Parts: sequence; structure tokens; C-alpha cells
Amino acid sequence: MEIRHPYLLFLGDVADALAAKTALGIVDWRPEWCLGQFRLPGCAADAKIPDMTVEEAARAGVKTMVVGAVNAGGVLPDHWVASIVAAIEAGLDVATGLHVKLSDVPAIKAAAEKHGTKLFDVRHTTERFATGKGTKRPGKRLLTVGTDCSVGKKYTALALEKAMRAAGFDADFRATGQTGVFISGRGVAIDAVVADFISGAVEWVSPAAAETHWDVIEGQGSLFHPSFAGVTLGLLHGAQPDAFVVCHETTRTKMRGVQHPLPTIREVIDLTVTCGRLTNPAIRCVGIAINTEHLSEAEARRVIDEAAAFHDLPATDPIRFGMDGIVAEIGKHWGAKGAGQ
Repeated sequence: MEIRHPYLLFLGDVADALAAKTALGIVDWRPEWCLGQFRLPGCAADAKIPDMTVEEAARAGVKTMVVGAVNAGGVLPDHWVASIVAAIEAGLDVATGLHVKLSDVPAIKAAAEKHGTKLFDVRHTTERFATGKGTKRPGKRLLTVGTDCSVGKKYTALALEKAMRAAGFDADFRATGQTGVFISGRGVAIDAVVADFISGAVEWVSPAAAETHWDVIEGQGSLFHPSFAGVTLGLLHGAQPDAFVVCHETTRTKMRGVQHPLPTIREVIDLTVTCGRLTNPAIRCVGIAINTEHLSEAEARRVIDEAAAFHDLPATDPIRFGMDGIVAEIGKHWGAKGAGQ
């Protein structure tokens, strides 16, 4: 799916900023696409962009209203429907990452059919994917992988895209999750694809390209997570990454939602190489991205320096300290613009 921008971000009446994390993530990485936010009375989240009605947004040139808020169960509250219908009546497309399909709500479906606007359910792609073939295709690819879920794989991939472009690389972020799709305007939520077609969907997300072009592919889950390892493995095989970056949150001891201990960075590197060689025998780790949000700056630098020394790889916190070291590592192996050496 390809979602038109600029966006109006609908925050509804959510109780806190965490419930609006989709909208806030879009603003963090694509502020130029976000012309305004639409909030209902009582909304406790604020994306720090202008408040707009749907009519004001349409006059300003907005193309799509993104439902950038979530709630338990991913349902669409009944009292949000009128706002979505109003956006459609103003001529806007509407996109959501909720589990419920917009077209399953009669009032929304009828309004879209009447006004000729598009509905995008990011978790429910209409694209039909082939099974993965594992045949090497032109272009270069980098995948972010994790010691756990929610450790910064999306933010690391986006920071890498930005840093690689600044260094002269031809690089594009490729989204495999709902927020990533909104940030890039295209992609597929891999966790909603039928298992047999996950690797094929990733081949579709990152197709053949020029030999010097890099796709920076957003990772999902973890090879060590008992709930989500299947998605992670399918993504790894479909991505055929030439390079990967391990993402880690240093204060955790157990994986999210389960009692399994967190694997070490070395364990993730070794298993990613072992499994990744099936579709790319030349796969290699080029760096470590550590989420140090809960550490002081001094502690963060110490942890990062220790990881870099222990693994003999560049390490960083992408948000705090940038990606120059990892970009330099990529250049060392593939040349300043990724052409290969």
C-alpha cells in the first residue's frame, strides 16, 4: 500500500502519550509530512503540531488522516467514527493501524464509497504475496535485528537511512510494521502476513535494485523470542541482508511478555549469521545499536564503549550519539557509496 501525504494525525481522546505512539513516531521521523493534529475533547496526548479540524486540514492540502492512536485490543471506539466520516466527507483518505478494518464499519464504508476516498488498513494489506524464493537479487540490504521486541529496531533503521543518505549512500527505509508504513508511506505489516508468505512479502518490500542502492529494512521481533521468532526468521530469509545491526535494551533481563532470559548480543549475532546464510552466505554484522534511554549519559557511554570493545564492532545509541561509526563500517566493507569492494 502507498499512503498519500501530507497527513492529519487523529489522536482521538487518548489518556496519555503512549497511546498516541504511532502519531508521535510519525512526527519524529517525517515532520514535513505532518501538517496538523485532530484531537477530541479530553485528549491527553500532544504531538506538538498545529491543531486542525478536518475542513482546515483539507484546505491546507492534507491528503490522508492517519488514526495515530491505539487502545487495548486495537478496536475502533464508536465515538471516533463520526470524526473519521467527517474526514472522508472533507475529501481525505483515512489510514489506520488498528486491528478492526475501516471498511467493516458501515458508516465509514458508505462514506468512502460515496465520496470516492481510499481506506487504508495497514494491518490488513490487500496485496497478494508469492512464497519467498531465496534467489539473490541485485542491490544491497541492511536489516535491524534485536535481542528482544521493542528495543529500537525501527528507530535504528530510520536513523541509519538518514545517516547513510547524509554520507552519500543511495538508501531507503523499508517498512515492515504499521508505524513504519505510515512513516515511509509504503510497506507491509509483516506480522499480519500468513506465515508461508512472510519471506515473499519481504522480497516484495525490498525488490531488485541498482547494485549501489541500499534498502534499510525495519526488523521485527527476535529470533530468541518464543512468541515472535517465526516472524523474525521469515523476515531474515526474505531480506537476504548483506549487513545487519543488532539492537539491544541494556536494562532488561527477561524478554517482553515471557519469562525467557534475554539473549546476549553475541548469541544474536551468531544465530543471525547461521540462519541468514541460507539466503545470503555473505551476511555480516556491522554494528550494535543500544537503547540507553534509562541510563545517564556517562553510563550510556560506558555501556556502549564496553560493547564496542567486546564485540570489535562500532556501537552507539542512534538517538543520543548518531550513526557515524556504523555508516563508516558499511563504507569499509562496501565502499563509500555501497558499490562493493
